[in-house]
Amino acid sequence: MKPLGVHHVSINVDHVDVAMRFYTDVLGFTQRDDRPDFGFPGAWLNAGGQQLHLIGGAVPKGEGQHFAVWVADLDGVIAELRGRGIEVSDASPVGSGRQAFLADPAGNLVELHEAQGNT
Repeated sequence: MKPLGVHHVSINVDHVDVAMRFYTDVLGFTQRDDRPDFGFPGAWLNAGGQQLHLIGGAVPKGEGQHFAVWVADLDGVIAELRGRGIEVSDASPVGSGRQAFLADPAGNLVELHEAQGNT
């Protein structure tokens, strides 16, 4: 097997509408309109060339699981989010890049990641 990349990440959220507003209005994702009716609440969102799938259901206990959103200007994103009242950690080095973390309204951990050379 040779993976081509990550197509999507699915996360459970307790309120799909609240989570969708957070990811679209605050983090800039865009809603897709091609999600089939699976018989349970959810939404599909675009983030660049990848997708985030929101699934209405019990949110698992946070034990470090998260997904990362690639950003070009981590300091600018942190300042923008904090200006909107969103709690975001300070930036810290990781590997050859930098990262910061925030939680969505359901408590899911989201990493903001800036690769080396994007500072």
